[in-house]
Amino acid sequence: MTGEFEKKYEPTIVVEVHPLDFHTNYGKIRFYCWDTAWQEKFGGLRDGYYIHEQCAIIMFDVTACLTYKNILSWHRDLCRVCENIPIVLCGNKVDVKNRQVKAKMVTFHRKKNLQYYEISAKSNYNFENPFLYLVGKLAGYPNLHFVESPALAPFEDHIDLAQQQLHDKELIDAAAQPLPDHDNESFDKMKDLNHF
Repeated sequence: MTGEFEKKYEPTIVVEVHPLDFHTNYGKIRFYCWDTAWQEKFGGLRDGYYIHEQCAIIMFDVTACLTYKNILSWHRDLCRVCENIPIVLCGNKVDVKNRQVKAKMVTFHRKKNLQYYEISAKSNYNFENPFLYLVGKLAGYPNLHFVESPALAPFEDHIDLAQQQLHDKELIDAAAQPLPDHDNESFDKMKDLNHF
């Protein structure tokens, strides 16, 4: 929200709501971002937060395969409660060197026709792209764009752009490959790799 990265990890207990403003060529738009708990013990409460929502971002950690596996249930729950809302899938922590969810494993968005972005909350890399995509979908303006930066880039940590370009190329190459036959094939490969 501020462009500064919180170094101390504080997990979301149930839900936190944060207003996030973006300035577009059509005026200001405010997202009320509901950060819901990922813990399965709170899973039954999530449905209540989804009711009447207009869009969603499902985020996973590219350094933890289990978080990618969990997007299946997040997506299923969202689609059950909120029909036909725009959903963006985001792979977070692309600034971290020990990536576990490789580009060729990220196929869920292609199967479900979702927009996908690789981001880094720590370095603010691509963080505005999911919001810009969602604003465009919700407003229906194809030429909508942000007219000012929503947050300041942090000064202490920057993403390795050369490494990210390699990941981007891997994503493009992976998108050219046929999709796995089964919805869970990518997840099964992760199990086989002993990441769970």
